[in-house]
Amino acid sequence: MLNNTVPFLLIIFLFNISQAQRPQVKRQQAKTETLSAKPKLVVGIVVDQMRYDYLTRFENKFGTGGFMRMINEGFNCKNNHFNYVPTYTGPGHASVYTGTTPKYHGIIGNNWYDKEIKTSVYCAGDDEVQSVGTSASSGQMSPHRMKTTTFGDENRLFTQMRGKTIGVSIKDRGAVLPAGHTANAAYWFQGKDEGNWISSTFYMNDLPKWVKDFNAEKSVSKYLTEWNTLYDINTYTESGSDLNTFEGGFKGKETATFPYQLDVLKDENGGYDLLKATAYGNSLTTDFALAALKGEQLGQDNDTDVLAVSYSSTDYVGHNFGVNSKEVQDTYIRLDKDLERLFNALDAQVGKGNYTVFLTADHAAIDVPAYLKSVKIPSGYLDNRKTKKQFEAFMEITYKDSDLIENVSNNQIFLNREKIKALGLNLTDVQNAIVNELITYDHIDKVYAATTMRSTQFTIGIEALLQKGFNQKRSGDVIIVPEPAFISYHKTGSTHGSGLNYDTHVPLLFFGNGIKHGQTLQKTEITDIAPTMSALLGISLPNGAIGKPLEIVLE
Repeated sequence: MLNNTVPFLLIIFLFNISQAQRPQVKRQQAKTETLSAKPKLVVGIVVDQMRYDYLTRFENKFGTGGFMRMINEGFNCKNNHFNYVPTYTGPGHASVYTGTTPKYHGIIGNNWYDKEIKTSVYCAGDDEVQSVGTSASSGQMSPHRMKTTTFGDENRLFTQMRGKTIGVSIKDRGAVLPAGHTANAAYWFQGKDEGNWISSTFYMNDLPKWVKDFNAEKSVSKYLTEWNTLYDINTYTESGSDLNTFEGGFKGKETATFPYQLDVLKDENGGYDLLKATAYGNSLTTDFALAALKGEQLGQDNDTDVLAVSYSSTDYVGHNFGVNSKEVQDTYIRLDKDLERLFNALDAQVGKGNYTVFLTADHAAIDVPAYLKSVKIPSGYLDNRKTKKQFEAFMEITYKDSDLIENVSNNQIFLNREKIKALGLNLTDVQNAIVNELITYDHIDKVYAATTMRSTQFTIGIEALLQKGFNQKRSGDVIIVPEPAFISYHKTGSTHGSGLNYDTHVPLLFFGNGIKHGQTLQKTEITDIAPTMSALLGISLPNGAIGKPLEIVLE
């Protein structure tokens, strides 16, 4: 009898253990499912002209809710670079969201010479659409010149167009290109005497009520006030002196020094356009992004939405005052506060753990060469008049015709191919003759023919970056590379465009749903962002993407 009871009790005991463990297994499964669920909203943030070292240089002035929240809760790719030339705003925004380079997406500059219609075109310009929200032509914009899809486009296709995509930026190209071809809307800022957010008929025939209400409030006017440093200027030890000879400043003010009375300066500086070149332009962008979050009900259902926000004022301030200025430092300190506002709103309206954010830049920028020269770093300014005169003389002597040149822009020379053919000249021979001539000029480091870009495969160095930025149908016949730190620009303020580290090294931060906590010094590239977002969402990569999903970032 005892022998029969023991097995029976053992079975009961094991059954009870099994029953006790089963709810725990279910809870564990439920927890795993929650962690692996797609985000309800992806927020892409591009900070125009942000160098990577702003994160480290200004770190002690940042709070805990903006940049540092992304670093402390998310993943920091410390060695992130652009992998092509030129590093301009239009190509930068297109590359972040398409996961490819100008070679494939076709946005080879902000403006470029169109070889077919023989005139300059704008990357987002579109005469086939009309302005919405303004009578000015500044609303005639669309992404029609961008040849490939964005990850937002792929998300729209995946969700049968239920997932929304909204683009927001003071610059039209900063809103239009990230939003992609299938976006519900892109909005940009019309300054001057209007101070409104506008769009185009590519997206809609009339502004939504929430946009009209935002514009009607004229809350933009509150920023026409004094711009002074947020903290005591004497504590801004991470930037140069406030009074120097390396900064531009505003019309109507003798020195480029704090404070700036914006209400007094506005009439001589474009009215509301003045705000673009101050830290308050970022605050205005945040205000509108928060209105879009609520007005479009983003992140409120099971289909992932995409909000693309580009902060443009950092670029305007950098161009005007230079990367080492007190104005740039204050702009980033204030941007940190704006990011905190945005993240707090996402927490409240979408919910912690229900959204994913990435932050990067469309390019970085060089220190003012005049400043670099003052501290004995090789640098300077190109003498374009001298170069033009010398080059025209060469063409006249060599070919008895200077009209063989159609256009010179974006460090490229476009030849008149019809005339070359009519004269019985060989195009490759002409290209190579120009290369051999220009390489002898002062402060020209490298020169390449389009034939070389097409026929030679480069894998390293500046040549590989040039090749990824070279679009066979749109780029020029000859590409010119100046020496490091030599630019074609004013003697004040910073600019960008090269393939050198000061232009290519930009932040890449991720945080939120599906993102690990960590950091890496492994090199990542700007074209990795869109594939990473696609992998997170389980959707197709953008159709021209050449980047790779960053597995080290994803949970």
